[in-house]
Amino acid sequence: MGLPLSYPVRNVRARLGRTALTIGVIALAVIATSVFLALITSLKRTLVASGSPDNLIVLRKGSDNDGSSMLSLEAYQTVRFLDGIARLPDGSPLASPEMVLQPFVRTRAGGRENVLVRGVEAAALVVHDEVRLAEGRMFRPSEGEVVVGRAVARRYAGAEIGGEIFFGRRTYRVVGIFDAGGSSFESEIWGDARDLARDATRPFPYSGIRLKVAPGADRQALIDRIERDPRYALQATSEVDYYAEQAKSSRTLYFLLVILAVPIGIAAGFGAANTMFAAVQSRTVEIGTLRALGFSRGTILRSFVLESLVLALVGFAVGAVGTLLVAMVLRIVLGGIAFGAQTFTTNVVTLRVSAGDLGVALLFASVIGLAGGLLPAWHAASLRPVEALRKA
Repeated sequence: MGLPLSYPVRNVRARLGRTALTIGVIALAVIATSVFLALITSLKRTLVASGSPDNLIVLRKGSDNDGSSMLSLEAYQTVRFLDGIARLPDGSPLASPEMVLQPFVRTRAGGRENVLVRGVEAAALVVHDEVRLAEGRMFRPSEGEVVVGRAVARRYAGAEIGGEIFFGRRTYRVVGIFDAGGSSFESEIWGDARDLARDATRPFPYSGIRLKVAPGADRQALIDRIERDPRYALQATSEVDYYAEQAKSSRTLYFLLVILAVPIGIAAGFGAANTMFAAVQSRTVEIGTLRALGFSRGTILRSFVLESLVLALVGFAVGAVGTLLVAMVLRIVLGGIAFGAQTFTTNVVTLRVSAGDLGVALLFASVIGLAGGLLPAWHAASLRPVEALRKA
């Protein structure tokens, strides 16, 4: 004899207070787990996902980042025509000369932070193929225009299309916002390299060169050719390796998040499972009555596990909505989570809740439902009906 599917539904409706408490506790566990997972994955995306595996970055020998490097126009003209560099159909080499500045920019909250300003030329969007204009247009050379990353647009005053940002010795007009898949490029401002060099009165127009390696080309031969030229004392590194090295300065933040996430997730899980365990354990008499009426242990267990899973899934749904709301509030109120980069500028982590984060939270909620519903129901169903009824 089996219990009808309407039985667990009626139980949920008959115990609205306890049901709401159980759903609320599970939802809080899901929010705590999902937010920390989103922080960890967002931080990894910002630190590790920057750069393209097809690109090389050329800096002055001995420099460990763009901000400490300076290259001459002659060095750029020599490097850009080397064999092994990819080219456009018209024969133009895919080489992006770039200059990096670290001026102070005012935040929307009224503070000041160092921001990485990257001076680029026309080839930049082709070489940095992970960067794309999301709104507005690209800046025009020598007209005092800039484009900003999404993280910059949310955090800094005037960083919206049509707005103005003051840094260096002048004010720049924002004409576009670019997206870079959550990587560190979204924490940058891009403008015309020569325009920025004039404003900064830099004796050398560039900090480094980004090169896209041609398909099938000998990458190491190209690196050796660049580094062996005695005229300019250059070094070439994979762009992915370069950003992985830059990320080392922020590993402490990453490990701190992991260390915090594990105990908080465990505590939240135990709290939610304990609440559900207590809810089922209090129904020992009900289980004894069902056994006295002739229902088998398996039938009772299936009904209670189904009820627990339904509550867990509803708790997950409430928690998922809460997680998205928390992420939205953090983006609006804080404009992202800022931390210092090795270039002495501010990197902004945009909290993005991925499907993978919610997938882990769904699995977590399901385990809570099974553990909190199956174990006490199994214990109660194992009692003889008389013993269960005596607990009334």
